[in-house]
Amino acid sequence: MVMDLSTYRALFPVTEKSVFLNNAAESPLNTSVYQKLNEYLQLAVQEPQNKPEVRTAIRNQLPGIFGGTADEYALVTSTGVGINTVASGYQWRKGDNVVVPIDEHWNNTFPWLALRERGVEVRLVPVGEDQRVDPDKIASMVDKNTRILSTAAVRFNTGFRADLKLLSEIAHGKGALLMVDGIQGAGVFPMNVIDDSIDILACGGFKWLLGMPGTGFLYVKKKAQEYIRPVLPGMFSAENNSRELHYFPDARRYETGTIAYSLFYAWTAGLEILQEIGVSNIHAYVLNLTDKIISGLRSKNIVIVTPVENVNERSAIISFTMGSEAANKKCYEKLREHDVHVALRGGQIRVSPNFFNTEEEVERFVELL
Repeated sequence: MVMDLSTYRALFPVTEKSVFLNNAAESPLNTSVYQKLNEYLQLAVQEPQNKPEVRTAIRNQLPGIFGGTADEYALVTSTGVGINTVASGYQWRKGDNVVVPIDEHWNNTFPWLALRERGVEVRLVPVGEDQRVDPDKIASMVDKNTRILSTAAVRFNTGFRADLKLLSEIAHGKGALLMVDGIQGAGVFPMNVIDDSIDILACGGFKWLLGMPGTGFLYVKKKAQEYIRPVLPGMFSAENNSRELHYFPDARRYETGTIAYSLFYAWTAGLEILQEIGVSNIHAYVLNLTDKIISGLRSKNIVIVTPVENVNERSAIISFTMGSEAANKKCYEKLREHDVHVALRGGQIRVSPNFFNTEEEVERFVELL
């Protein structure tokens, strides 16, 4: 692995005082993004008329990480905004349905449930006792009236990783689009819109993509843009003509007005880090850390909730339980007392390391259990 851990670890001041294993919640701010943010703020103080162009810069970086072309990316402020844009903009007709695994994150649930008011059938695919979303069950619910199959690349509560290529085959086999909520996978394992045949990808930037809350993108393949109309027309979605509305002939049509340019400008530094290290290298490193977490939990006979038997279904998230919600809360509080940061999700403990974490930190975490 071409990666000097100490160099990149030094970018994260949080490592100086704590063991931060809660990257699935939010990435701690790194010094490169912090410096870039300050650079923008200094310009805003002294020369607001000379602030740097941000939109094109981000759009040009994203294909290098996820594939596709710059004109297939729109800048949005969150995963939820991206998914809502698609759910609201698709030209639904009577009898249409959308298929979604049950108990996805709210951002990949609420926009679809709201469609029931418009007569769209929302089909929720059950999750097995093993916490896996069985592709065969998904396939059984996708039919000729399915317009969109929407799934998380990684489930936020258990870390189960979907086979996006297989799901795209299921969707496309019935003439449906595959939409992916990428926020828990993008930046920590390789995800490519071409290789995985993803039609639409929505993602916030503040987790594994090393940005801050308020940043994000919506990828819409050129062909898929034919089915989704813009829902928030603004000065950045169309030509500068106040008498007629001429949308841009690319994904910019899904943008609207002013965004937090300071945050997006800072985000360019986070994306540069990912490109420099390589997401495939990050994936290999984090997989090694989660291997050690799994081994440690098993050595203490702690029940692992995340499906971990198939490495292709694993992500950077491992969820486990100490036996009850009360026991989990007690364990969570003990970890916090020792400056080890994880998350409580659904009454379970969720641990999520990243490339700046070390094997020694994982060992300390396991010992405290």
